[in-house]
Amino acid sequence: MSSAELAKSIGQELPFLRRYARALTGSQTAGDNYAAATLEAILADRSLLNEIDLRIGLFRAFHAIWQSSGQPVAEADGGARGARAQAHLSALTPNSREALLLNTIEGMRPGEIAQVMQISTADAEGLLSTAMTEMGSALRGRVMVIEDETIIAMDLKGIVQAMGHEVTGIARTHSAAIQLANEIRPDLILADIQLADGSSGVDAVNELLASLGHMPVIFITAFPERLLTGDRPEPAFLISKPYTEDQVSSALSQAMFFASTEGLEAN
Repeated sequence: MSSAELAKSIGQELPFLRRYARALTGSQTAGDNYAAATLEAILADRSLLNEIDLRIGLFRAFHAIWQSSGQPVAEADGGARGARAQAHLSALTPNSREALLLNTIEGMRPGEIAQVMQISTADAEGLLSTAMTEMGSALRGRVMVIEDETIIAMDLKGIVQAMGHEVTGIARTHSAAIQLANEIRPDLILADIQLADGSSGVDAVNELLASLGHMPVIFITAFPERLLTGDRPEPAFLISKPYTEDQVSSALSQAMFFASTEGLEAN
């Protein structure tokens, strides 16, 4: 593969590596730094991608850097809640959270996760099972859903409640989201990008973060690559439509670990 072909192929996978990196670290800046370090390593040694699927090779190179760095995460906001989140993160089985994100957010099968982490498929399956158990004891909180499609909104509500969280309500428009959040302050926002009246879930979230302070946010969109360009502040947690219950549960558990999430600039 020529350098131009390699660059094009990596460019197609890069948005998803960046999505994984920021979900892992809880920060756009920290996640992008790891993605950049991965690209630098590949440029210095193209053999990192030899004889394996390019996507697997890209994530494997990332994982090697992540492991060698000691796997730090973004600092949570001060206070007891932030301290509990950090303590919970440090108590998780090594590589279990990574395996869960690779599986639920990036759609990798156990065999592919095994290649990324350079472990056996059985070990990868064990990590996924462990992660599901450990994440079940995640922090609980109040979740606001911003979604204009009734069926999707009710589905998300059911998933959130099944995890033990309280749903403060469902907002279908920008103005409804502002009103609802001001009535009951949520601990986390689960938001669609485009809303019923043509308003923006992005705008609503940014307005809420500005008035209520930072809180975890998970965005849902059918076109995640459009929000992962690096041209503007981007979400740390981003789910693709159509989503699965595991994807929502995993992202929500991950987001609850972090006391702050960067918003998005309006499109």
